Amino acid sequence: VQLQASGGGLVQAGGSLRLSCAASGRTFSTSNMGWFRQAPGKEREFVATIRSSGGSTYYADSVKGRFTISRDSAKNTVYLQMNSLKAEDTAVYYCAASSIVTTSTDAMRYWGKGTQVTVSS
Repeated sequence: VQLQASGGGLVQAGGSLRLSCAASGRTFSTSNMGWFRQAPGKEREFVATIRSSGGSTYYADSVKGRFTISRDSAKNTVYLQMNSLKAEDTAVYYCAASSIVTTSTDAMRYWGKGTQVTVSS
């Protein structure tokens, strides 16, 4: 699976952004997809994940209630809708794919290049 994230940018605190991750390859429909982020000087951390079926989603406590992960199998794309953004959400956001449902960065098999999200306060 090859992944390409897009949709990042500069937004004011309280604003919204939607990230997209386009996937190529026949395994997208059977892959569990996740979003992770890495802020300057910090380790990469889990944000959200969605099962291959799209039936279950999981979120980091820090984004629960503000972010929504979804997927469109017809478009081979996974999305991250981010609302009520805060300065601490500033990071490079990465999408990733795995054959298992996991929040671990080490367990994700495929990674896309990141997209920068900057939230000004």
